[in-house]
Amino acid sequence: MLDDAVLDRLREDHPRFHDMVYVFVLSALHHVLQGLPEPRHISGRELAEGVRDLALEKFGPMARTVLEHWGIHESGDVGDVVFALVDAGILIKQDGDTRADFENVFEFDDAFRSPYPRGRER
Repeated sequence: MLDDAVLDRLREDHPRFHDMVYVFVLSALHHVLQGLPEPRHISGRELAEGVRDLALEKFGPMARTVLEHWGIHESGDVGDVVFALVDAGILIKQDGDTRADFENVFEFDDAFRSPYPRGRER
Protein backbone atom coordinates (compact mmCIF):
# COMPACT_ATOMS: atom_id res chain seq x y z
CA MET A 1 0.00 0.00 0.00
CA LEU A 2 2.55 2.59 1.16
CA ASP A 3 6.13 1.65 0.50
CA ASP A 4 9.08 2.97 2.50
CA ALA A 5 10.01 5.59 -0.10
CA VAL A 6 6.50 7.07 -0.05
CA LEU A 7 6.41 7.07 3.76
CA ASP A 8 9.84 8.72 3.87
CA ARG A 9 8.61 11.48 1.55
CA LEU A 10 5.39 11.93 3.56
CA ARG A 11 7.42 12.11 6.80
CA GLU A 12 9.70 14.73 5.31
CA ASP A 13 6.94 16.84 3.73
CA HIS A 14 4.40 16.50 6.56
CA PRO A 15 6.26 15.90 9.84
CA ARG A 16 3.24 16.75 12.02
CA PHE A 17 1.54 13.48 11.06
CA HIS A 18 2.42 10.02 12.35
CA ASP A 19 2.96 7.33 9.71
CA MET A 20 -0.06 5.37 10.93
CA VAL A 21 -2.50 8.15 10.08
CA TYR A 22 -1.94 7.61 6.36
CA VAL A 23 -2.73 3.91 6.62
CA PHE A 24 -5.73 4.66 8.80
CA VAL A 25 -7.19 7.26 6.40
CA LEU A 26 -6.78 4.79 3.53
CA SER A 27 -8.51 2.16 5.66
CA ALA A 28 -11.35 4.60 6.39
CA LEU A 29 -11.67 5.30 2.67
CA HIS A 30 -11.94 1.58 2.00
CA HIS A 31 -14.46 1.22 4.84
CA VAL A 32 -16.67 4.00 3.42
CA LEU A 33 -16.47 2.59 -0.11
CA GLN A 34 -17.46 -0.88 1.13
CA GLY A 35 -20.63 0.60 2.61
CA LEU A 36 -21.78 2.03 -0.72
CA PRO A 37 -24.15 0.17 -3.04
CA GLU A 38 -21.66 0.75 -5.86
CA PRO A 39 -18.22 2.39 -6.03
CA ARG A 40 -18.13 6.13 -6.59
CA HIS A 41 -16.09 9.16 -5.64
CA ILE A 42 -16.76 10.16 -2.05
CA SER A 43 -16.81 13.68 -0.70
CA GLY A 44 -14.47 15.15 1.86
CA ARG A 45 -17.34 15.21 4.34
CA GLU A 46 -18.01 11.50 3.78
CA LEU A 47 -14.36 10.61 4.28
CA ALA A 48 -13.97 12.78 7.40
CA GLU A 49 -17.07 11.13 8.85
CA GLY A 50 -15.65 7.74 7.85
CA VAL A 51 -12.42 8.48 9.72
CA ARG A 52 -14.43 9.47 12.79
CA ASP A 53 -16.66 6.39 12.59
CA LEU A 54 -13.80 3.94 12.02
CA ALA A 55 -11.80 5.49 14.85
CA LEU A 56 -14.74 5.04 17.21
CA GLU A 57 -15.24 1.47 15.99
CA LYS A 58 -11.56 0.51 16.29
CA PHE A 59 -10.46 2.50 19.32
CA GLY A 60 -13.64 3.12 21.30
CA PRO A 61 -13.16 5.66 24.08
CA MET A 62 -9.50 6.12 23.04
CA ALA A 63 -10.41 7.28 19.51
CA ARG A 64 -9.75 10.96 20.12
CA THR A 65 -6.48 10.25 21.91
CA VAL A 66 -5.22 8.02 19.10
CA LEU A 67 -6.16 10.49 16.36
CA GLU A 68 -4.59 13.38 18.24
CA HIS A 69 -1.41 11.34 18.77
CA TRP A 70 -1.30 10.84 15.01
CA GLY A 71 -1.75 14.59 14.36
CA ILE A 72 -5.51 14.77 13.74
CA HIS A 73 -7.03 17.43 15.99
CA GLU A 74 -9.95 18.53 13.81
CA SER A 75 -11.76 17.30 10.72
CA GLY A 76 -9.75 19.70 8.54
CA ASP A 77 -6.60 17.76 9.45
CA VAL A 78 -8.11 14.74 7.65
CA GLY A 79 -8.14 16.89 4.52
CA ASP A 80 -4.46 17.71 5.01
CA VAL A 81 -3.69 13.98 5.22
CA VAL A 82 -5.78 13.25 2.13
CA PHE A 83 -4.10 15.98 0.11
CA ALA A 84 -0.69 14.77 1.28
CA LEU A 85 -1.67 11.38 -0.16
CA VAL A 86 -2.83 13.10 -3.35
CA ASP A 87 0.50 14.95 -3.62
CA ALA A 88 2.31 11.63 -3.10
CA GLY A 89 0.33 10.06 -5.96
CA ILE A 90 -1.50 7.58 -3.72
CA LEU A 91 -4.96 9.13 -4.12
CA ILE A 92 -6.50 11.16 -6.90
CA LYS A 93 -8.87 14.07 -6.59
CA GLN A 94 -11.55 15.50 -8.77
CA ASP A 95 -11.38 19.08 -9.98
CA GLY A 96 -13.83 20.36 -7.36
CA ASP A 97 -12.18 18.65 -4.38
CA THR A 98 -10.56 21.00 -1.87
CA ARG A 99 -9.13 20.87 1.64
CA ALA A 100 -12.05 23.06 2.70
CA ASP A 101 -14.39 20.11 2.05
CA PHE A 102 -13.03 18.57 5.27
CA GLU A 103 -13.29 21.62 7.49
CA ASN A 104 -15.89 21.85 10.24
CA VAL A 105 -17.43 18.48 9.37
CA PHE A 106 -17.61 17.72 13.07
CA GLU A 107 -16.36 19.11 16.36
CA PHE A 108 -13.91 16.82 18.13
CA ASP A 109 -15.55 17.49 21.49
CA ASP A 110 -18.93 16.34 20.15
CA ALA A 111 -17.70 13.61 17.83
CA PHE A 112 -15.70 11.82 20.49
CA ARG A 113 -17.89 12.46 23.50
CA SER A 114 -17.89 9.01 24.88
CA PRO A 115 -21.05 6.94 24.77
CA TYR A 116 -19.17 4.63 27.11
CA PRO A 117 -19.71 4.56 30.87
CA ARG A 118 -17.49 7.01 32.72
CA GLY A 119 -16.84 7.86 36.29
CA ARG A 120 -19.29 10.10 38.07
CA GLU A 121 -19.86 13.43 36.38
CA ARG A 122 -19.00 16.45 38.50
